[in-house]
Amino acid sequence: MDNISLGFVESRFADLIWENAPIGSRELSVICEKELNWKRPTTYNVLRKLCEKGLFINDGGTVRVQISREDYQAMRGEQFVEESYSGSLPAFIAAFTKRRKLSMEEVSEIQRLIDESRREE
Repeated sequence: MDNISLGFVESRFADLIWENAPIGSRELSVICEKELNWKRPTTYNVLRKLCEKGLFINDGGTVRVQISREDYQAMRGEQFVEESYSGSLPAFIAAFTKRRKLSMEEVSEIQRLIDESRREE
């Protein structure tokens, strides 16, 4: 479950679930028909795949979230830093800020996160 990745369409589908869960699978198929132009079998096939990946649970026709959007995004961020920067967050930040200057608000928010992390230790 630590290495879950989604393509663009799967991500859009997952967003629909995160926005509406818990939701009946039939109701989800109606939303997908409207939003993604999918037929019911497509919705059920992609749902099955995302359940197999551990993101969601289809419990008796009710789709529930197993991994929140925030936890999924955090996991993907960790994977990116691990794969691209050998797990070094300072190396990632150095590369990121080399081409993009941080605003004072962003610097303050990062400092707040660092301060919180220090207090938790």
